[in-house]
Amino acid sequence: MAKSKTEETPMMQQHRAIKQKYPDAVLLFRVGDFYETFGPDAITASQVLGITLTKRNNGAAASLELAGFPHHALDTYLHKLVKAGYRVAVCDQLEDPKTAKGVVKRGVTDMITPGTAVNDKLLEHHTNNFLAGIHFVSDDSFGLAFLDISTGEFFIAQGDREYADKLLQSFKPSEVIFPRQQQKKFKEYFGGKMYTYTLDEWIFADTYAEDTLLKHFQTHSLKGFGIEGLTNGMIAAGAILHYLKDTEHPNLQHITTIQRIDREDFLWMDRFTIRNLELIGGSGDGQHSLLGVLDNTVSPMGARLLKRWIIFPLKDQLKINERLEVVEMLIKETDLRQQLLQTFKQCGDIERLVSKIPMKKVNPREVLQLARGLKQVDIIKQLCSNSSNEYLKRLGDTLNPCPYIAEKISKEIVDNPPVQVNKGGVINSGINAQLDDLRSISQSGKEYLAKMQQTEAERTGIGSLKIGFNNVFGYYLEVTNSQKNKVPAEWMRKQTLANAERYITPELKEYEEKITGAEDKILALETELFDVLVNELAEYLAPVQTNGNIVAILDCLCCFAHNAIQYQYKKPQLHEGSEWEVKEGRHPVIERNLGVGETYIHNDLHLNKTDQQIIILTGPNMSGKSALLRQTALITLMAHMGSFVPATAAKLSLTDKIFTRVGASDNLSGGESTFMVEMNETASIINNITSRSLVLLDEIGRGTSTYDGISIAWSIAEHLHNSPHQPKTLFATHYHELNELEEKLERIKNYHVTNKEVGNKIIFLRKLARGGSTHSFGIHVAKMAGMPPSLIQRANEILAQLETQHVGSTAPDAAIISGVAQSQQVKETLKSVTAPQMQLSIFDAHSETFKDIRQVLEGIDINRLTPVEALLKLQEIKSKLQ
Repeated sequence: MAKSKTEETPMMQQHRAIKQKYPDAVLLFRVGDFYETFGPDAITASQVLGITLTKRNNGAAASLELAGFPHHALDTYLHKLVKAGYRVAVCDQLEDPKTAKGVVKRGVTDMITPGTAVNDKLLEHHTNNFLAGIHFVSDDSFGLAFLDISTGEFFIAQGDREYADKLLQSFKPSEVIFPRQQQKKFKEYFGGKMYTYTLDEWIFADTYAEDTLLKHFQTHSLKGFGIEGLTNGMIAAGAILHYLKDTEHPNLQHITTIQRIDREDFLWMDRFTIRNLELIGGSGDGQHSLLGVLDNTVSPMGARLLKRWIIFPLKDQLKINERLEVVEMLIKETDLRQQLLQTFKQCGDIERLVSKIPMKKVNPREVLQLARGLKQVDIIKQLCSNSSNEYLKRLGDTLNPCPYIAEKISKEIVDNPPVQVNKGGVINSGINAQLDDLRSISQSGKEYLAKMQQTEAERTGIGSLKIGFNNVFGYYLEVTNSQKNKVPAEWMRKQTLANAERYITPELKEYEEKITGAEDKILALETELFDVLVNELAEYLAPVQTNGNIVAILDCLCCFAHNAIQYQYKKPQLHEGSEWEVKEGRHPVIERNLGVGETYIHNDLHLNKTDQQIIILTGPNMSGKSALLRQTALITLMAHMGSFVPATAAKLSLTDKIFTRVGASDNLSGGESTFMVEMNETASIINNITSRSLVLLDEIGRGTSTYDGISIAWSIAEHLHNSPHQPKTLFATHYHELNELEEKLERIKNYHVTNKEVGNKIIFLRKLARGGSTHSFGIHVAKMAGMPPSLIQRANEILAQLETQHVGSTAPDAAIISGVAQSQQVKETLKSVTAPQMQLSIFDAHSETFKDIRQVLEGIDINRLTPVEALLKLQEIKSKLQ
């Protein structure tokens, strides 16, 4: 009787054993020329990759799903799986199937997760790919670490929840790891939109973390990295290194240093501000963000660094001025700037290329590009050293062109090598004598055989002699039957055909032994020579990484110079005082996205702590109030980056924090309304201001009832004015009642954005002027938005009635004190608004028109009225209505 269920095949037993080690990853199992997936992995792969799902029909695996793809398509399919948010374990054959006894030995050679990707197809050249680690110390204390394995950049920090949240929003890690039991807290504190993976609690122990870091950096202490005291951050960093080893990433020699992120070193912006100002990614395409406008870098390293400079602007005046002076010099010295830009373009992505070396993922073309990049570094070093600027000289002095290894690579690698070393043709001639001999044999084979055929034919007189080859006994001499009597005695017969005989000779066998396997030997020897070169290059990881960082800095500074020339930006002056003054300031993003023929309307703005600490800004809807607020923040931020700014002159006090409350958005998933979000953000501002803060508030209080909103906005303005910190503040509002504050508080001034009415239309002049505005022109904006004419007409009727029937106007302070009475007054006014005029109303009987019509009607004798006279009277009444 046949068995109902056949046992698993040895290969499937092997698959099951490996899969058990990686249960949460899609296992790509190499079988011959294909990568196969089985069971649930196959279902996932077929759905994500769009490949055919089948079932195995042998033995117990009859019901097991199967999906696969050719091994040479790995990069393409791997990219899709990781981008879809899956962890992928690549299981390769670890021995040659031809020589294997039994089941081919297999093992996982690579584990790819969103945060550990190094393949070019999985990365964006202009963006870092950070893996983040978080150590939960308490509800308001965290250690954080961020590592980009593709560049070797490693950062640690620690702080409260707000700081941790800001760092996560700034670095935008592709993957976050943290202790397993903290999943609920992570989602509550930082949201659930990031890709996360949890680890065991013991991994986040301080002694284990320190040991892990010391072992990795091969040092006795971590003091040399300047991270002493950051115990919580080190725990997060240690967890990251543990995770990398756990995911088959043992070769991490390119992670040569670790840097601290000190909150006090940078101008602070919370995550609301980063979002509100649209610094990195705005609405629509990238050109609607500050990064999209400013990024004119020419190297991938520069693009990645510029993004970090935008998120972490400097606070140190000396460092800011160093950058500004270099930018000023690069503007003047056009030749120097152009020469530097040309070298940057030819450097390639030094940071990511050098990081592939220890991970054994670098190919011959990339190694050659690295050598070319190092030669460009040599040119950059000379250009910087010859400069008159001290900061440039210092940067140049830090560069190391590594001439020995650069020259060796150029000498040993051919000018246009293949991407894969196993394709052959990688190593130059003259590098290895054995390789040259093998190539000579391989390349001159046909010539050698032709020469041998000619020599033997002449020696023996066999004119029809031919040399051939078959897989049975290799090379042979073929002689037709008519001439076989001329065959020398030393020839050995190997095969008899119908009309010919085949022979071999000692010389032919000797040549065959030489040529057989020459190609394999060539490939093996080229691979060996290439590996030796790469291993030697690995000794230069740290200096090459430094070169990449310096090139990135120079690229950003050249980018700033380019922007200043292209967009007419000017050098800002930063000082320790309280004066913040900008002449003819512009919004850097809006002005780049204007239509053809449009010109951005510039504005002057002045803030200080003596007489103009707070500006109450009023004006019509769509007049540009919000743009002016954002413009003020962006000019401040750009100056602290070391960039020139969009203005004709700027004298700016050093700022330590920028706070914005601009725009409204619900957090419905978190159970928070627009108003709750607004109050949360405003509370964060009020509780964190300092004497050097810049505060920008837009429409505070609009998410609640009118008088609640006025009360809150009024008290916030008072609080900021009376605060001992006296932060410089721009307060845009629709509450015109706040204009009264200027009369009550000495450092508050009213400004408005001007407009002009032409007929029944409004023209926004977008110019800042002293004094408050009393009209919002909301109905005009509704008309511009395409509201139906009947709706607009009705809105104007109701507005006219409200304005006519609203007796007097209560001062804002009275409104705040007696808000209930005011609210009641508004209700009464609204009750008196009449219904829409669908027909002539009896309540309009007092009007002159109605009196005239009544007189006409009273004078008509209906019994004697002819049809023609009736029509004429009707026309008369109609004309009176018109």
